[in-house]
Formats: sequence, structure tokens, C-alpha cells
Amino acid sequence: MPPRLRSALSAVLIALSCLIVPFGALAAWAAYGLVDTGRYVTTMAPLAGDPDVREAVADTVGEGILRAVDQHLDVRLAGGSVRPFVLDAVRSFTQTEAFRLAWDTGNRVTHDAVLRALRDEQDEPAGQPVTVDLASLTAPVKLRLTHDHVPLATRIPVEHTPVAVLPAGELAAFRKGFHVLEVAGFWLPVAAVAFATTGIALAVHRRRAVTATALGIALGGALLALALAIGRTLTLADLPADVPHPAAGAVYDALTATLRWAAWLLLGLGLTAAATTWLTRRVRPSRRRPPANPAAPTESTRTRARI
Repeated sequence: MPPRLRSALSAVLIALSCLIVPFGALAAWAAYGLVDTGRYVTTMAPLAGDPDVREAVADTVGEGILRAVDQHLDVRLAGGSVRPFVLDAVRSFTQTEAFRLAWDTGNRVTHDAVLRALRDEQDEPAGQPVTVDLASLTAPVKLRLTHDHVPLATRIPVEHTPVAVLPAGELAAFRKGFHVLEVAGFWLPVAAVAFATTGIALAVHRRRAVTATALGIALGGALLALALAIGRTLTLADLPADVPHPAAGAVYDALTATLRWAAWLLLGLGLTAAATTWLTRRVRPSRRRPPANPAAPTESTRTRARI
């Protein structure tokens, strides 16, 4: 193969590899990091101690309990004397170990329901949204209110209230996207490695090819980190006004922590590999001088011969 053709083909393969790197990391994170229920629950568990998340959960659960009370009891009592006790009890409950267990259970149930729906294994009839039940949070709050002798606490209804986590109209699109991610999460990283290896093998100047590949990987990691930062801003901006942004930001940061770590790892490894290649090119072992020929006349010998 002519050298020019080899160089051109090598450059194309290396460029494709570097372009695939951030997308491959994103697809692998979605296909393997978010799909595992145990890993997801472990990732979300520290949020049970986040003040913004606790406050958001307390407001949501408290308002839900008050709405249920308003439907079954006297509205004036619910809105007046009972409301402060309910909200204080819910906030106090979010600081207990029982809340952490309920938080982990809720996340596990939600993740299982979404995963079954995306894999087309849900038990709900076709055309129905994917829902989870909030009774696991309402029941412990009622128990705590009853223990504190709050008026009417024993009459608070603990109803199985389904909350939609995936709308029925968008379920088909989410399912198709999930199947694409499962395939891309495996093949994109494989393709990136194959293109980079082949491009370096075809290169006329392999040291330069290695440096270019390393810099491209570093650039891909930097672009991935930038995309995550921009995605956080856009995600929070698109949320409804009644959704607390600090809590949503904490959830986004927890979910993307592994991906951010991967982005900085790609950046660091790429820059390190490029710097190492450049240094090994500059630092060369000093060439040894050839030994002097004893048969050759020296300057002093030639001087004495002229004298």
C-alpha cells in the first residue's frame, strides 16, 4: 500500500476512534451502569442524607398526606391544626433510619418497574403508564404521627396511590432507545478500540499516530465532561416550576458521577499517554563515539614528523 494512502487511512480510522470514545462511554454507562438495580440503589442511597432531597421528599409526602386527609376528614382541621404536625412529622421522619430504608426500597421498586417496562416485561395492560406505589412512605409517617399522639393521626388513610414514572405515550420510544443503548453500549467501545489499533498499525509514523490518538481521547473526555455540565443546566431549566431544582441537581449529580469520573479518566490518560510519547521521542540515548583508530597518525605525531 502506498505511504500516502496508508497515512490517509490511518488518519481516518484514528479520527473515527476519537469521535466514538465519548459516545461509547455514554452508551456503556447507560447500558451497564443504570441497568443494574443494585448499583442504582447504591448510587442513590447517599441522597437520603442530602438536605435538599429530604426537604423535597418531606414536602411531597406531606402534601400528599394532607390531600388524603382533606378528602376523608374535616378540611378545616386538616388545613389548620393538623397541617403543622404532619409537616413536622414528615421532616422528622426523613432523618431516621426508617426513611433511609424506605428510600432504598422506593428506588429499588421504581427501578425494577422501569426496567421491566423498558424490556417489555411489565404486568400492566398495554397503553398504561408505569407506576409505583407511595404507600411505603405514607405508612411509616402515619405510624410516627400516631406514636406522637397527633390528633386524627389514626384516621389518616394509607391508600395505595400509584405515581406514574413513565408515561404511556412515550413508553414505546423509551423502549426502542433502551434497546439501541444495550447494543451501542457494547459495540461502540469495541469499535473505538478496533479503529484506534488499526489506525496506529497502518500509520507510517506510528509514534505520531499514538500521540494523535492519545490527544483525541483526551479531547473526547473533555467534550464529555463539558456535555455533562451543559446537560445538567438544560435538564434543570426544563423542569416544571414546582419541582425543587436543588434536589433535582443532587439526583443528576449522583446519577452521572460515574460518567464524570470516566470523562476525567479519559482526559488524564490521554494527556499522560501523549506526554509520555513526546518525552520518549525527545529523550534518546546519547550516541557513543567510535573508538579512535590507533593506526591513524595523531596531531602530535604529524607535528614531530614535519620538524
